[in-house]
Amino acid sequence: MKILSIETFSTADVGLVRVRTDDGAQGWGQLSPYHADIAATVLHRQVAVHALGQDISALSLLDDLLDRVYEKEYKFPGSYMCRALGGLDTAIWDLHGKLQGKSVCELLGGTPRPIRVYASSMKRDITPAQEAERFLRLRDRHGYDAFKFRIGSECGHGRDEWPGRTEAIIPAIRTALGDEADLLVDANSCYSPDQAIEVGRMLQANGICHFEEPCPYWELDWTRRVAETLTLDVTGGEQDNNLALWKHMIESRVVDVVQPDICYLGGIARTLRVARMAQAAGLPCTPHSANLSLVTIFTLHLMGAIENAGPYVEFSIEQADYYPWQYGIYSEFPVARDGKVQIPQGPGWGVQINPSWLEHADYRISRIE
Repeated sequence: MKILSIETFSTADVGLVRVRTDDGAQGWGQLSPYHADIAATVLHRQVAVHALGQDISALSLLDDLLDRVYEKEYKFPGSYMCRALGGLDTAIWDLHGKLQGKSVCELLGGTPRPIRVYASSMKRDITPAQEAERFLRLRDRHGYDAFKFRIGSECGHGRDEWPGRTEAIIPAIRTALGDEADLLVDANSCYSPDQAIEVGRMLQANGICHFEEPCPYWELDWTRRVAETLTLDVTGGEQDNNLALWKHMIESRVVDVVQPDICYLGGIARTLRVARMAQAAGLPCTPHSANLSLVTIFTLHLMGAIENAGPYVEFSIEQADYYPWQYGIYSEFPVARDGKVQIPQGPGWGVQINPSWLEHADYRISRIE
């Protein structure tokens, strides 16, 4: 069973990939969101040329295929290569699931089931009172018992989104939701180590359990210092796509919880390598899945199978005002009930790609003539 064609359907925001084989099998995957049209170009120019004609009759061949493509393009080891590889990888997992009549979760050794999620806010242009009200409303509607909100400013060099917001929102959310809710925060690379430690102690005093990307993510020593000083979990890794860097991060305990992004890192197979490295080091894995494109579907399947899965899956609460492009891509859109989301149970990813979405996307194909 060899790859006959690789097709992309992309917009600037998100792109889908269809892989077909010479025996008529097919599977759907997704390029990483954000500038997905560029990732689609990379896929056709630098991935398809090495992947077409390759044997994918067994999933055990996938790691070698991904490594072969990556090494053939060894002068381009960056983000877009991995974003393109992820489209190929996730389509191949879907293809095998459909051939075997199993969900990807089952292919990975797990069981599709309802899995706990945390309600993940992406907004900083929201007051503490508005965020608290939103969380309470969503708790009552969907049963969430874990919530993540934003502090500081994105790559903010120590600045808050507006003066005093962080100091106000931390106790406001805790007071509104009470002691029974698990609370997480994301600083998106805002602070110096000293600032992060100061903010972290405020978080600890308010029972926050998860402090994500406290320092610029590329400053590994800064983040390690924060993790060594604080008692709550310091987490990160969503931006990182180099497996050698991941090995260093895990071995040197830069974070307490690893958070790879399946689409940024290059797909399920490469994310499994990170999860297994973390497991060997005794670290939990809670991947980044910040929108409701297929990345959340991929993450649900993975988290239903890995042994060192963290206690919940990230589940965005943002809607069309923030992520207008996440809608209409596929059916069986996930919904939280009682604070959990069902891992899709059908073959492959267990969702159906919407033909109407494909009709409005830019189309390209690479194939064996």
